[in-house]
Amino acid sequence: MSLEKLNAYCTSKLDALKAKGTWKGSENIIEKIIAPDWVIKGKLPNSSEDKNFGPRYLLVGNDEPHLLMNSNSYLGLTLHPEVAEAEEKGVRNFGTGPGAVRFISGTYKPHIELERRLAKFHGREAAMIYSAAYAAIMGILPLLITENTLVVSDQLNHNCIINAIRLSRPASKEIYQHLDMNELESILSAYTAANNNRRDSAIKRVLVVTDGIFSMRGDHAPLDEIADICQKYENGFEEGIITVADDSHGVGAFGKTGRGTEEYTQSRVDILIATLGKALGVNGGYVVTTGPVIEYLRETSPLYVYSNPITPSEALAATKSLEILESNEGLERLKKIRCLTSRFSIGLGKLGFETIAGEHPVTPLVVRDTNKTTALIQYLLQHRILATGLNYPIVPKGDEEIRFQINANHTTRDIDYILDILKHFSVLPLSHCS
Repeated sequence: MSLEKLNAYCTSKLDALKAKGTWKGSENIIEKIIAPDWVIKGKLPNSSEDKNFGPRYLLVGNDEPHLLMNSNSYLGLTLHPEVAEAEEKGVRNFGTGPGAVRFISGTYKPHIELERRLAKFHGREAAMIYSAAYAAIMGILPLLITENTLVVSDQLNHNCIINAIRLSRPASKEIYQHLDMNELESILSAYTAANNNRRDSAIKRVLVVTDGIFSMRGDHAPLDEIADICQKYENGFEEGIITVADDSHGVGAFGKTGRGTEEYTQSRVDILIATLGKALGVNGGYVVTTGPVIEYLRETSPLYVYSNPITPSEALAATKSLEILESNEGLERLKKIRCLTSRFSIGLGKLGFETIAGEHPVTPLVVRDTNKTTALIQYLLQHRILATGLNYPIVPKGDEEIRFQINANHTTRDIDYILDILKHFSVLPLSHCS
């Protein structure tokens, strides 16, 4: 059958994205990584090495070395030799893939060991691996949301949470303004009062869901306050209030020992979802919670039951990353990204740029204009810096930004280099940069 009409439809939609300035365009293709010796050896740079540059990236069709400032690999473990060796060993022992979904023949010992380690790391009864954190959210929330469930969600929650709620059929859905705890409490108070005025409660369960770290801004949810508010109103609902957090950007990058937003806020949610593909540098997602909830999800979650897991070799690599995170080396890597993040954030402020202060290595340069964001990204690329511009609808109109991400393979010279490049942009007319 002809695709002419579909082609025309797709082309018109792409033209509309370009007209709005929200077209992402072609992707940069990384062809090669050039890493200094200290990265290849799995070390952090000493004081002398820190005066040199960190890894550089070559793009297809461009042989100039680029500084990567948009990687989620916060601890720099994607290039760690011990992590690579663990994955290579897994391939030799178990092959390149699981060969089936978990309940058929796709469960391997490395999967079970990683789940055990993750549960212990987070102080939970049990853990369960998904192919990705996005798949975990999509595969979990609809299983917890019934026709008698109220879902309450932060305004700036990640796209995966938004789509998972859309896939569900809750009795009601409420969105509170970003980090507005007064509005969250008002919502729960109003529904508690409504339930009390009904003979048969319309809302039996409440699901309060939030990002831990908000990936576009680097700020965090006050999980301690959320827990206190939910506990205050929990008895107003027959099946209580369940708190869920996606802390994919927090685990391994936030908190004194890298246990994420829970550690930073000294609190705990009922169900924690996170990723192996950011700070831990491998691939896959996971959930940690109570044993009965995990067992229920293993039996019912379609994105677990009917989808292949990560490979056994990836599970071994993630286990090694977790071991490094829990070691003195892990603490040193966390300390380093906090220091570099502070240096970069303070530097942006001195240059007159707007940013959002915080300890997380996501450091946004808030531009608040689509055209200027695009111009700044082009300017950075001209100076061999890879960064990500975020325009509407990825972020709300007026919140357009450049998202910079610090990782442990950066050096102080890298940070100072990009600040120097940004210093010159700040004094150029926009027309010179577009």
